[in-house]
Order: sequence, then structure tokens, then C-alpha cells
Amino acid sequence: VQLVESGGGLVQPGGSLRLSCAASGFSFSSYYMNWVRQAPGKGPEWVSTVNSGDGSTNYADSVKGRFTISRDNAKNTLYLQMNSLKPEDTAVYYCAKGADVRRLVRMAVFRPTSQGTQVTVSS
Repeated sequence: VQLVESGGGLVQPGGSLRLSCAASGFSFSSYYMNWVRQAPGKGPEWVSTVNSGDGSTNYADSVKGRFTISRDNAKNTLYLQMNSLKPEDTAVYYCAKGADVRRLVRMAVFRPTSQGTQVTVSS
């Protein structure tokens, strides 16, 4: 299993970024996929999930209306479009597979298995 995130960077408040996560080593289309972020000095925060069936999505209240998760099963790639970015969105963003990621984050036992991509929102 390999997950490789990209697309992070430095952006001004109000700006946009699009993160990508290239997946390999498993049947991508069969899995729920998630974005999780971790800000400096804080624990992981679940951001969003897209399911493996009808592509329905869920978002944390902190990003609802600003972020959009999507997937391209033909390319084995997960995306996160982030608009209206705020300084509090600054974090390392990780993608993760599985339907239980949100629960694992809530239980404080989630551990990322990829390197993540740094997003810094600052003027």
C-alpha cells in the first residue's frame, strides 16, 4: 500500500490549493478515502471522507463549504480542493484509506502511513 500526497504549499489567506493523493498497491475504488490534517502541536483532525460506492461525502464543520473532496478511480487518485483558506488551515495533510479513519481519529489512535503534504496559510 502506498499513498503519496502532493500539492501543498504557501498560500495567502483567502487563496486556494488543490491537494492530490496518488494511491497504489490496493484496490482504490473499493475503499472509502479520507483526508486528515495535523497542525503543529496538535493531534490529527479528520477533514473529509468520500465513500467507495456512490461517492457521497462528509466534511468536518471547520471546512464545510470551503473544501471539496473527490476521487478519480480511473487514475487511483484522491483530491482535496481547498478554497477560502484560513491561517487555521495550516497543517500537514494526509490521505488515508478505510471507512474507520474518522473513528480512529476521534479515538486518538490514528497514525498516518504516508509523508503528507504541508499547507501553510499566511500573509
